[in-house]
Amino acid sequence: MTRVLLVDDHALVRMGFRMLLADAGIEVAGEAGDGEQACQLYASLRPDVVLMDLSMPGMGGLEAVRRLVAQDPRARILVLSAHEDTAHPQRVLRAGALGYLAKRAAPDELVAAVRAVAEGKRHVDARTAQALALAQLEGDANPVDLLSEREFAVFIQLARGRSVAQIAADLKLSPSTVGTHLYHVKQKLGASNQSELTLVALRWGLIQA
Repeated sequence: MTRVLLVDDHALVRMGFRMLLADAGIEVAGEAGDGEQACQLYASLRPDVVLMDLSMPGMGGLEAVRRLVAQDPRARILVLSAHEDTAHPQRVLRAGALGYLAKRAAPDELVAAVRAVAEGKRHVDARTAQALALAQLEGDANPVDLLSEREFAVFIQLARGRSVAQIAADLKLSPSTVGTHLYHVKQKLGASNQSELTLVALRWGLIQA
């Protein structure tokens, strides 16, 4: 039986996923409410699949994917997201996740995605895959593509209203390092303050209003 570690900050959402997976004969071996807890539980549970929400408090899903893959390069991670942009799936898959599934997907696709990832196969929902392919063909110039992986993580946290001190704690960086990343983010995106960074993130669908 496939064993899954559920990672989502909403208990009701986890309960719904647990029931859905149980009906499909998939065992939920453990649950975590944030990325930090997921990294701790992974070592003891060694699940077949980590089903991870992207938008969570603290380090967030993208950073959690990076840490899990650093912890175990064979980790099989399926990310769930409500985002409609192409930057998040690109970076999530580049960070080492095997699958990316929009939360609008049908329940049976979630089950199929979990099974595919458990077998070591990639799975990206059709609409996201099409958006990624079109963006590549049309050469859409998303300004955040200029950001490094770490700069992108800092940018998203800032756009959500997190302070430099909070970001430093979440990402396990020094405040001065976060400040350096922030300087480069502002330079690359042509923004002068946190409000302008938030507007950029909203305009490109990277955060929800």
